[in-house]
Parts: sequence; structure tokens; C-alpha cells
Amino acid sequence: MNYVFNFGVFFQELPGGGEEYWQLIVSGVYWTLAVSACSWIIALALGSVIGTIRTTTSPWLVRLGNAWVEFFRNIPLLVQMFLWYFVVHTDPANAQFISAVLCLGLFTSARIAEQVRAGIQSLPRGQRFAGMAIGLTTPQVYRFVLLPMGFRIIIPPLTSETMNLIKNSSVALTIGLAELTFRARELGEYTFNFFEAFTAATLIYIVIALTANRVMAVVEKRTAVPGYIAGGAK
Repeated sequence: MNYVFNFGVFFQELPGGGEEYWQLIVSGVYWTLAVSACSWIIALALGSVIGTIRTTTSPWLVRLGNAWVEFFRNIPLLVQMFLWYFVVHTDPANAQFISAVLCLGLFTSARIAEQVRAGIQSLPRGQRFAGMAIGLTTPQVYRFVLLPMGFRIIIPPLTSETMNLIKNSSVALTIGLAELTFRARELGEYTFNFFEAFTAATLIYIVIALTANRVMAVVEKRTAVPGYIAGGAK
């Protein structure tokens, strides 16, 4: 039995009328982008702080940062999503969105923290000592010397984390957030055109991820220190 492709299904009206199926997909893209953007802000902010304190000389700060990373990195993302939605979060207003943002943000922050730590520790120790020698305080050494250089080094892995975060947002469908994968499945259940629905979702994910990749590539090129990182002068 041959399958009959019907990509025109996207321009058919929903059973209740008023909207067409392509609008259903667009609404899913909106929630995917919203969750990804908010989660990325949380992940970058927390990951930067946690990664930085793991490179300090304070043992208890280092242990705190290590505990954060190990806790969030070693619990499966799906389990964390369920914990945030069914156990931790109690506010019914926007429960799915808030739970998804917190889950993805904290999960990704642990991964970014490891990259920030590695970026700072990959720098020559002389940079820290040089900053202190000219009278900078420890916070100033981090602000003006270590973090600017460390972030330039970790832009490629940060790019991968950004793309992973966008793809991981699809896990939010398990708690009922109407993001892109949720809407694609919904379209398939309405029309039985699952192939068309998930083909569209796949292509949209590729476009979003590649756009994020290109944006980060521009950031890497414009912030590179010529001669310091291989390929930085290109």
C-alpha cells in the first residue's frame, strides 16, 4: 500500500474552524523559541557564576560549585522535568512554561559551568599573576582578564550547548507545553499525516539550530583575539 503525501494539510482548517494547521505549527515554534531563550539566559548566567567559583581558591566555594554540576548533570533531563512540574512547581498559572524554563536552564547551567571552569583554567597562570601584579583585586582580575579571555575560548562548546538546548526543549511536551514537537504530534493525531507533520518540525528545528550556530560563529569571529586562538585571525 503506497502512502499518499499531503503537504497541503497545513492549509486545511482545524476541526473547530478559524485557524489552519500551519498556524498550529507557528504557535509551537513560538513556545519553542520562548522556552529556549529564557532557559539560555538562566543557564548562561548561573553557569558563568558556578563555573567561576569553581576556579577560586576557596575550598567551600569549589565544593559548592562541584556539587551543583554533579547534581544537575547526573540526573536525566526527563526526570528533572517531571520533578519540576509534578513536585516542585505549585503555581498553576503558566506551570508548564515556568517548569520547562527552570528545568532546562538549571540542567544546561551545569554543563556551561564545566565549560567556563575549563576555559578559565586553560589560560596561562601568568595572566592571573600579571593582573594581581598591577594592583587588580581578585574580582577585577576575573572581570577584566580571566573571564573575557575564557569566554572567547569556550564559544565553540557554548554554540553546541545552545543548539542542544533548543533540541532539548522538545522534552517539555511531556508536561503538556505546546511547543513545536507537541504541535506536530497534535497535527498528526488530528489528520493522521504524521510524516508531513514531523517532516515540517524536523526542518524547522534544523533552521533554528543552524541560525543559532551562525550567530555564535559571528560572535566568535568578532571577539577573537588575533594570534591567540588557532584560526582567530581569520
